[in-house]
Amino acid sequence: MQVIKCGQCETKNRVDEARLARSDAKCGKCGARLQADGADVAETKPVIVTDATFDREVMGITGRPVMLDCWAPWCAPCRMIGPIMDQLASESDGRYRIAKLNVDENPGTSSRYQIASIPTMLIFKDGKLIDRLIGAQPKQAIVERLRLATQFRASA
Repeated sequence: MQVIKCGQCETKNRVDEARLARSDAKCGKCGARLQADGADVAETKPVIVTDATFDREVMGITGRPVMLDCWAPWCAPCRMIGPIMDQLASESDGRYRIAKLNVDENPGTSSRYQIASIPTMLIFKDGKLIDRLIGAQPKQAIVERLRLATQFRASA
């Protein structure tokens, strides 16, 4: 679930990602169609990404980094990182986005970015891969990489 602020009446709405992806999410107060535009999204949980939604949910985000946690449910280190990803999403305040990709269910994206071991965390900014963390990392190390990513400016 995501919290989306209505562009018309500015009411905050809790919206299921599937409804948002199908563009049939509407404001509960005024009925206006809701859209997930970066600044209007108050994400408190990681966004679930699939091969089908990767371009929109990761590559299409501009102005802030996206950390993609590549994981699998059977992976013990991945399960250790999961609560850290939840904390980072709730602490993001719109500075960055946290997303999760199940590598078993999404082989296209996993292959595209050569995910050979998990957990792997990929950091994208403005549609470009700018950093990669492999293996379970302490929260402080992940926070530092996100901090550097927020300051990253691509050279022209």
